[in-house]
Amino acid sequence: MPQILTTAEPVPPVLFLCASRSPPLFSFSKLTPSRSRSSSFKIKPCCQKMFVPGFGEASPEAKAATNLLNFFTFLAVKIVLAQLESYNPEAYEELMEFISRHSLNDGNKFCANLMRESPRHQTLALRILEVRSAYCKRDFEWDNLKRLAFKMVDESNTKLMRDYVLETSHVENEKS
Repeated sequence: MPQILTTAEPVPPVLFLCASRSPPLFSFSKLTPSRSRSSSFKIKPCCQKMFVPGFGEASPEAKAATNLLNFFTFLAVKIVLAQLESYNPEAYEELMEFISRHSLNDGNKFCANLMRESPRHQTLALRILEVRSAYCKRDFEWDNLKRLAFKMVDESNTKLMRDYVLETSHVENEKS
């Protein structure tokens, strides 16, 4: 709910919309007295993050986490398949057959369906869940992910801007 700032001095009301679900039109956390003559108040922004519309109740980070969960399930299936191929070819074939009938796009749905297929498949599903958790917690390089994401965004932006400038300025790109 928007709140109105009131002070002892006559100041126009300022809305605090940072906590609301709508995009902030005005975002001021404090109006503090200033010593300069040009303005009697300093304005400090309340929200440091960009508003991302269209995500409903979930944040972009929550959506990314869901995608990572599905990716970790995919990786766990690949790891379990590689293990089964060498020491249990029969279970390997059963899991491959199950994969051919069920999508891996939703990792939780895939594992739930695998658990309900048969007692033997339930064991495979539990193994996939164990591997998924272990990989996420111990093997995935989270710092490397952040570094690579920053690098890829910067490189992609630079390339796209360079290509656009070359295209719109009609300058030939000379490659040696």
